[in-house]
Amino acid sequence: MLKRFYPDNEVESAYGIDYGGLYARGYRGIIFDIDNTLVPHGAPADWRSKELFRKLREMGFDTVLLSNNKEPRVKPFADDMPSKYIFKAGKPGQAGYEKAMELMGTDSKTTLFVGDQLFTDVWGAKKAGIVTYLVKPINPKEEIQIVIKRRLEWIVLFFYHRKKQAGKG
Repeated sequence: MLKRFYPDNEVESAYGIDYGGLYARGYRGIIFDIDNTLVPHGAPADWRSKELFRKLREMGFDTVLLSNNKEPRVKPFADDMPSKYIFKAGKPGQAGYEKAMELMGTDSKTTLFVGDQLFTDVWGAKKAGIVTYLVKPINPKEEIQIVIKRRLEWIVLFFYHRKKQAGKG
């Protein structure tokens, strides 16, 4: 039951992923969450996020920012990157992920997802058949509804880590 929420990969930060190695393995599109994945919640695009997207474009990746936020939050961020975007994406529904792949001309075998939440980001991407990267939230200060979800995520991650540890032994 909990397996549906397990990430395929768990990393410290979106900025520490070996994107070059992933490109060499055939991945061509990356779907990113914005808030607490690339920047603190509500923050504008910063030099680090812009530089990451510049390097990804140089490598040959296409990107889509997939957010449940409204367009006034998502469009200016996407314009600064620059990147394609989908606002009010309805995560964890898989339609937004499928639309993102359509925008990039990729499929579930050549697309990655990077986000900070299990119950929206990871679960939705997994339903769409996309390889997932769960990152640690950039800023621990979050809205109350997210704080509540984080408590539930800890339970899922406890069992995920226990299963991973058992697999290594």
